[in-house]
Amino acid sequence: MKPYPVLLLAAGCALFQVACKHAPPANVAAVVNGHPITYMELEKTYQTQYPKQPEAINRDLVLSQKLDLLTSMITQEILMQRAEKLGLTAVDADVDTEINKMKAPYTKEGFERQLADRHLAIAGLRAQIRQQLTIQKLVNKEITSQVNITDADVANFYNANKASFNLAESQVHLAQILVTADPNTPVRNLRNSKAHSDAEARAKIQNIELQLQQGADFSQLAQNYSEDAESAPNGGDKGFIPESALSNSSPELRKLILSMQPNQVSPVLPSPDGYRILKLISKESAGQRELNDPNVQQSIRENLRNAKDQLLRAAYYEVARNSSKIENYLARSIIENPGQSK
Repeated sequence: MKPYPVLLLAAGCALFQVACKHAPPANVAAVVNGHPITYMELEKTYQTQYPKQPEAINRDLVLSQKLDLLTSMITQEILMQRAEKLGLTAVDADVDTEINKMKAPYTKEGFERQLADRHLAIAGLRAQIRQQLTIQKLVNKEITSQVNITDADVANFYNANKASFNLAESQVHLAQILVTADPNTPVRNLRNSKAHSDAEARAKIQNIELQLQQGADFSQLAQNYSEDAESAPNGGDKGFIPESALSNSSPELRKLILSMQPNQVSPVLPSPDGYRILKLISKESAGQRELNDPNVQQSIRENLRNAKDQLLRAAYYEVARNSSKIENYLARSIIENPGQSK
């Protein structure tokens, strides 16, 4: 019996590897550990994230945005599967509480209009919130609870950076929650929350202000909702700002900041790119700040904790993806059909 037909078949598959791949399931953008993410789900999520795209937007840009969004959806699905196995799925009461917070600043009609503007039904909103709360519970259990900053860590950081705690002039330590009206501003908050118009931005910042008035934690709200990609992961912390730098702000804003007391929160303030709320964490006089200063210790501890938390999250997400079986059919289709758009 001659082996040539078998060899030819093997060679054919080697030469035409794409043709030998199994065809993707119909209407499925990706599969994560056997769970499909459909193009319909991707499109719905895309519409909520980018509800007001310009008519002349480049189709390759849309495809790039969808590919990035699908990558995020894949990670979220992996985390949801892990959370479900650990029994951490958010219950209805958790979801109801969060939705009531979102409804607070609106009339019934106004809230429904906000949902319509984002192409989102109440059932879809509930699903989004359940996913966000569930992933947050997983993160708290698997990551945040593992972060431990010791007194030795704080002392080592201080000793290695002592010169930076010698203030040449008085400074203010500020945090902020920023909301912008630009729908294309990238966000890095925990809820992936983004305003897409001036009306949405005003409503969102007013809702945040209401939660602050009701006693909500400023840092947690910043992590959940602030659209300042730089400070949101750090609870809105903008660090220490020399008083001389405040001269770059309007006289009214400079006067307001200098008149605030530690832990005081400002009213909603207009900013060049939207609206913000400031919190004065502390005021520091010129001179060397010592390690036994409680504010120094708290600042160092928070910075180290936030840095460690971000590092662990990145590593955890990467390990979770590596241990999962993922088929990204959208990515494959882009490679195989570079001249087409999905």
